Amino acid sequence: MNLDIDKLHVKVGFEIHQQLSTSSKLFCSCKGDGSNDEGYDFNFIRILRPTKSELGDFDKAALFEHSKMNSIKYYSKVGYSCLVEADEEPPHEVSKDALETALLFSLALSSNIVDEIHVMRKLVIDGSNVSGFQRTMLISTGGYLEVDNFNKVGVQGICLEEDAAKLISTNPLLKEYGLDRLGIPLVEIALDPISGTPAEIVNVALTLGRLLRSSKRVTRGIGSIRQDVNISVNGGQVVEVKGVQQLSQLIKVLDYETKRQYGLIKIAEEFKNRDIDDSFIGDRIEDITSLFSNSSSKVIKKILKDPDPVINCIRLRGLRGLIGYEPIEDIRLGKELGEFVRFFGLGGVFHSDELPNYGITINEIDNLKKSVDISSDDAFVLIGGNREKISNLLEPLIKRIIQFKYGVIAETRSVTLDGTTIFSRPRPGSSRMYPETDIMPIPVDSNLLDSLKDKIPLPWNELIKGIMKKYGLNMKLSEQIFDSDYYNLFEKLLITNPTISPTFVASKLTEDIVSLSRNNLDKDLLTDEMILDIFNRLDKGFIAKESIILIFEKLMKKDYISVEEAINSLNLTKLDDADLFSTLDKLFDDNLSVIREKGPNSMGVLMGKSMAVLRGKVDGSKINDYLKHKLETFLNEGSSSPSSS
Repeated sequence: MNLDIDKLHVKVGFEIHQQLSTSSKLFCSCKGDGSNDEGYDFNFIRILRPTKSELGDFDKAALFEHSKMNSIKYYSKVGYSCLVEADEEPPHEVSKDALETALLFSLALSSNIVDEIHVMRKLVIDGSNVSGFQRTMLISTGGYLEVDNFNKVGVQGICLEEDAAKLISTNPLLKEYGLDRLGIPLVEIALDPISGTPAEIVNVALTLGRLLRSSKRVTRGIGSIRQDVNISVNGGQVVEVKGVQQLSQLIKVLDYETKRQYGLIKIAEEFKNRDIDDSFIGDRIEDITSLFSNSSSKVIKKILKDPDPVINCIRLRGLRGLIGYEPIEDIRLGKELGEFVRFFGLGGVFHSDELPNYGITINEIDNLKKSVDISSDDAFVLIGGNREKISNLLEPLIKRIIQFKYGVIAETRSVTLDGTTIFSRPRPGSSRMYPETDIMPIPVDSNLLDSLKDKIPLPWNELIKGIMKKYGLNMKLSEQIFDSDYYNLFEKLLITNPTISPTFVASKLTEDIVSLSRNNLDKDLLTDEMILDIFNRLDKGFIAKESIILIFEKLMKKDYISVEEAINSLNLTKLDDADLFSTLDKLFDDNLSVIREKGPNSMGVLMGKSMAVLRGKVDGSKINDYLKHKLETFLNEGSSSPSSS
């Protein structure tokens, strides 16, 4: 089904979270890059609980997290985290570098900087912060971002905050986090909601990302910039999608969430048409475990293996056919409920619109209907698993079904790799913020702001022109290298390897790596240190230009874990001129019959056979020049045998 985007009035608001490149974390002197790959030195376990706000209220998002009640295990590495991250020591002074960067972004976006910065605590008890809260501070409000097609997009606010801990693993009983990322400075920029095509909306995120990168004060790579996207359609609620890391993923999120919200509105219309009262939903809940004690269904048998199993049936009066109703492809109430149940650590739900199925027989369904008094107009949901877990889930599940009566639910969702979204938690309320008592307010005076004016990031167009002029790149390649994760590395490579062409380096770091990535090779396996090593060898003449992509390919396939191993496996030792010319002379002699038959057209054959033997060992242009000269000499002289040249 095609959706008319204009009629849906899709609105999208961005909250961009960008890691800052600082020597230390925001509230301590530990390393600020979070790039620990050496393992961890020690660990500890905590259980987090919600607290009331200063007005005596609980935040509903915190209460929801508490309902799942996980123990949390934290891993720490000396130098990457300390007692501040473990919440055993008060925070130190705010990083001056991070604060200066946040002020620069405020100036670049014409945002109104506050007179005094106050650090606040934002309640978060999902385990991502050991203390149970995230420290954040408002830097400025208002302002605008200049964007093609929109002219100006309003800025709601700019904040400076600490990044969360890195999730390592999770299961129903224990979450595990690494503390190396916790406390890294983040700047958060919230933009006004906008409407437009997906391409236009993505361009807004791209423009803001370019502004941040132009400062050279931010980190790059996957995970260094994350976008929380607030999406709503006409007649719906605002849904926050957290953790979008790539622009290609953003387009998929916009498409999926628009369809999902439209589908939920159509489902709500069907509720209204049937005049379903709230009391109809979940008016009877029955333990029907005994009805399935002899079931041959593998799924049921798995449920009954739990030490304390239960299977509950929830009656939904008047909802026959509605749980499986699919107003738009792959959007249905049954899928939403299954997703919600799995979030609580259970396998999912069965519902009347899909049964009998999964080995559950028609006789078992008939017995169930009699036991729970299910009429021909009713629907039901079956949910099975551990008795305590099911007991905790029944009320939230019924409440969620009732919420779908009214359309889109205002909530927070997480993004998946394929761009779909899944339930994460309810939207937080105003009861989650309260002042930080361990850090004094920070005054912002005019002298400080005046000292920063010369450091304000350049506009995008001026920056690209500067790259073109400095490195002799065309506009396309200048944009590609700047938008890539390798721009800082690109500049470093040209400083340490001045004999290599900037155009060559830029094309290798963008077009070649992108091409290999499209073949499902992992560019994250190609570290900056590896790339520096490869170009250093090229600069010293140890390898040929043509070998670069071959080495990249070996490393991105994980065939080898070092540059030296990859080079040795490819036998890429660079030939000197004597060995090269000797090899080409022999190849020329071996193909005399082809040369005599095809004359000048034999050049393609000669190059193909030469590159099959010498690819990666010698520059192709050098092979081409030698063979071309040799072929022309041979043909002009009309000799019966070639002479060395």
